[in-house]
Amino acid sequence: MFATAHAVFQPLIRLGLIPQILIGIVAGVLLALFAPGVASDVSLLGQLFIAALQAVAPILVFVLVAAAISAHQKGQPTHMRPVLVLYVVGTLIAAFIAVAASFLFPTELSLNAGEVEGTPPGDIFSVLRDLLLNAVANPVSALMEANFIAILAWAIGLGLTLRQASDTTRQALTDLSAAITRIVTLVIRLAPLGILGLVAGTLAESGVEALLNYAQLLGVIVGCMLFVALVSNPLLVYVATRQNPYPLVFTCLRGSAITAFFTRSSAANIPVNLELCRRLKLDPDTYSISIPLGATINMCGAAITITVITLATTHTLGINVDFATALLLCVVSALAACGVSGVAGGSLMLIPMAANLFGIPTEVAMQAVAIGFVISVVQDSTETALNSSTDVLFTAAACQAQEAKRS
Repeated sequence: MFATAHAVFQPLIRLGLIPQILIGIVAGVLLALFAPGVASDVSLLGQLFIAALQAVAPILVFVLVAAAISAHQKGQPTHMRPVLVLYVVGTLIAAFIAVAASFLFPTELSLNAGEVEGTPPGDIFSVLRDLLLNAVANPVSALMEANFIAILAWAIGLGLTLRQASDTTRQALTDLSAAITRIVTLVIRLAPLGILGLVAGTLAESGVEALLNYAQLLGVIVGCMLFVALVSNPLLVYVATRQNPYPLVFTCLRGSAITAFFTRSSAANIPVNLELCRRLKLDPDTYSISIPLGATINMCGAAITITVITLATTHTLGINVDFATALLLCVVSALAACGVSGVAGGSLMLIPMAANLFGIPTEVAMQAVAIGFVISVVQDSTETALNSSTDVLFTAAACQAQEAKRS
């Protein structure tokens, strides 16, 4: 029996992970359309897949960053500065593009949505204060609650202090990192089944009709993200490398964006990005730090979401927005996006903070947040795909630029 099953599924196994994921997507859509009852049951596969990834992501980030920093030899370059510059500049440009698109395609919202649970931050200083407080949280609670700011802070501190430890201790940490990575790799191999469950469950629950009511808003958001992925990010890569950026861009989109689209979590997609960096033969000293860091602070997609929905709310309420205030919104959105945890839906709760720039009451802004949750089936998935694939893209661009300088 097992031999027969192996013979039947062997051609499918040989296809590779990406074709298997595409098959899972098609199968999930067909189930949702023709057998919604079965699709709801199959959604358990997606829930298990996401739960497994989110369970291992915090400890993976902690161990990977600590191991990478502890193993780093003094004087050995990591090329982190150009990566950080690309992260910041890319997020600011994304916010500016979102402002321009919002002026070109003004969108009105039906602000009669139900209340949304949650307490949004009051202003940008609240976000920065929360970032600092999160950074010094208890490391055990940080791992339990997936507080990636604190996880990064403790991992960096531990890695720096362990540089003075014995070779045996540092090697043990490296071996632990490799072991956890192998566990995550096994989970990733189940991605086709997990994504089948996610697609089937999402479409069976929300349906396509829920998206049609907010087609223009969704179109502006997704259009901005596509423009960033295919135009502005490649331009930044070209400036950094002076090479044709599109082969690298499409490699990152194919290798990272597809899985991130369905996991809807930059943190959960870290193992996929690390494996992609390894296949691209990038410097491990760079990507072992930049990828976990990017999952926390590189949020160009989040900046787009915050900006577009905020300006759609101002347009609906008839609030005139001048150019100077729009530029301020770019900066606020970029800074706020850096404070978004790498989990599904994180950017939406920062919309009231940005709306406060225009004197919009929190209760009205929270109705806009509710609309964001309605379109989050596509919005949040596209946002995460852009965020996560950009982590690899900018890391690769920085590494290639340094290699070009050396040669």
